[in-house]
Amino acid sequence: MPYSSSAVERAVTELCKLPGVGKKSAQRMVFFLLKQSPQTVKDISTALSELVYKVRFCSICFNVTEEDICDICRSEKRDRSAICVVEEANDIWALERMGDYRGLYHVLGGVLSPLDGIGPEDLRIKELLRRLDSVSEVIVATNPSTEGEATALYLAKLIKPLNIKMTRIARGIPVGADLEFADDLTLSRALEGRAEL
Repeated sequence: MPYSSSAVERAVTELCKLPGVGKKSAQRMVFFLLKQSPQTVKDISTALSELVYKVRFCSICFNVTEEDICDICRSEKRDRSAICVVEEANDIWALERMGDYRGLYHVLGGVLSPLDGIGPEDLRIKELLRRLDSVSEVIVATNPSTEGEATALYLAKLIKPLNIKMTRIARGIPVGADLEFADDLTLSRALEGRAEL
């Protein structure tokens, strides 16, 4: 549908570049913003601009930060003998939300995906290997996808010979789910990761 405003059309086009945002969602966002006060729209615009100019990746773990080293890597309260390896920085936020893990992190920046042309040299694997001197456990927390599993196996091949304990986060049935609706792979992983009562 042609717009009577090139500014509206451009805003819809730009919002469509966000993951999971199609044309209809982008249109809803634009028309929502048009109903807001100019100050609200300006505040949103400023916050998005600050992502480009203020936020960077931690020089140690590649988490998002506004400093050279993130709060987690700087903290004296973290267990430096464990590193949890995740795909992306937003995975750290998910793990930190539960408040149980007190070790460090390492963000790979993706997973191995030969079909997409992503190999080991495209991930931050070399940087991870350089951090393992005083580490006794590496916890692999990649997603339970084919690519996540391949990445976990590749890391295990590199790290196990260093006599460092390698663990993988458990996978299985989510709390509140019914067994009858779980797929075969999820049920199989849940049985493999069973714990003693």
